[in-house]
Amino acid sequence: MASTSPVSPVMQGVAGYLARATQVPLPDAVVEKTKHHVLDTLAAMVSGGPLLPGQQAVSYARTQGGTPEATVVGTDIVTNATTAALANGMLAHADETDDSHAPSLTHPGCGIVPAALAMAERERSSGTEFLRAVALGYDIGCRMTMALHAYDFRRVGHSTHSFGPMFGAAAAAGALAGVTETGARHVLSYTAQQTSGIACWMRDADHVEKAFDFGGMPARNGVAAATMVAHGFTGVEDVFSGERSFFDAYDESARIGRAPEPERLLQDLGTVFEVMNTNIKRWSVGSPIQAPLDGLLELVRLHGIGPDDVDELVVRVSHQGANTVDDRDMPDICLQHLCAVMLIDGIVTFESAHDHARMSDPQVLALRARTSLYGDDEMSRVMPSRQGILELRLTDGRELRHHVAAVLGTADNPMTRAQVDEKCFHLLAPVLGAERGRALCDAVWALEDVSRMDDLRPLLLGADPAR
Repeated sequence: MASTSPVSPVMQGVAGYLARATQVPLPDAVVEKTKHHVLDTLAAMVSGGPLLPGQQAVSYARTQGGTPEATVVGTDIVTNATTAALANGMLAHADETDDSHAPSLTHPGCGIVPAALAMAERERSSGTEFLRAVALGYDIGCRMTMALHAYDFRRVGHSTHSFGPMFGAAAAAGALAGVTETGARHVLSYTAQQTSGIACWMRDADHVEKAFDFGGMPARNGVAAATMVAHGFTGVEDVFSGERSFFDAYDESARIGRAPEPERLLQDLGTVFEVMNTNIKRWSVGSPIQAPLDGLLELVRLHGIGPDDVDELVVRVSHQGANTVDDRDMPDICLQHLCAVMLIDGIVTFESAHDHARMSDPQVLALRARTSLYGDDEMSRVMPSRQGILELRLTDGRELRHHVAAVLGTADNPMTRAQVDEKCFHLLAPVLGAERGRALCDAVWALEDVSRMDDLRPLLLGADPAR
């Protein structure tokens, strides 16, 4: 029996916005910033292919078969949209190259862009429709975990990195599927039923499950919700309110002291675009390491410091950040290791950040032993801004201090188109080749001219890096 309960203003607003999203123009600055994140995520997919999580995702996708609807980026696989979204989501978070949104404590791109890409190929959407759907995904996904009080929600054990991007992926996929306002309500209900995620992903030594939790699962579940509703599935009219609603199920007020705020989903929706508040990483490493590497590069270049000049390096970041990157056994999320590499090489590249062999290098180990990391109360108070303080004592007695307050690539210090292009081209070219890497960059910058997203397939396909 269909429910006769009224639909809440929150659900009316979100579902209506979702259903109209691909038809409503975006401000020019939002279009430009959305392109930055599309290209950045595609580059993360391609560069993630040769890594273990990427190899696992691709080999799994190859076993699934299915209607050829969408591309597994960087491979020769064209499969159903749901499987493509899963594989591409894992590729996008195969390491720490993808974007992040600090207020919502999410990596939105690795879930949202793969879902939107899969649906845009399947539906033969235009480049403009695709961009609008991606921007929508950031708006809905980021607002979702902010409505749940992201940092407290994470503290009690939930994975914000799964919750937010899943709703964002579903919104983007639903919009591209052309669902009505009623269909949008059902898409959100099917998404809520699939939403899960616990923060034990931090214990995943191989980054495989983490890639699934952050990117693969949100993208897959969002596309599944959209395609089921597009097929005719019906559902609950308002999963956000009424008896046993989503926000009732995830009301953690007894533990965190605050009830969810569903109205955050509508706050400034259509005027404040969360893609504008999303960070692009300059360095292909964990987010808490971005500020320290920015600051260390500045000190190295300003003072001409080499590895033999360093007596001691002290790094201070937030307590949460320190817990995430302290003496890890994976090079791209180990702060002490990467600081040592920066001091030796004068730069950190994608290759050096993923070189496991260098974790045993005597010169690296010697510098790592002289590097200390501390969680700092001041740095924790300024969260979600991921700031960092470096204190460097040199062998000649000099003491240097540098406070990085605005990391390059963050909303307070955004990268330019040229800087994003340079980062992404250098990630794409080693896998796709320089000519195709350059062509893919240029195609993203001109997405408004793409009449059908599946026309980009020749640029997205490639040989399976594991074969």
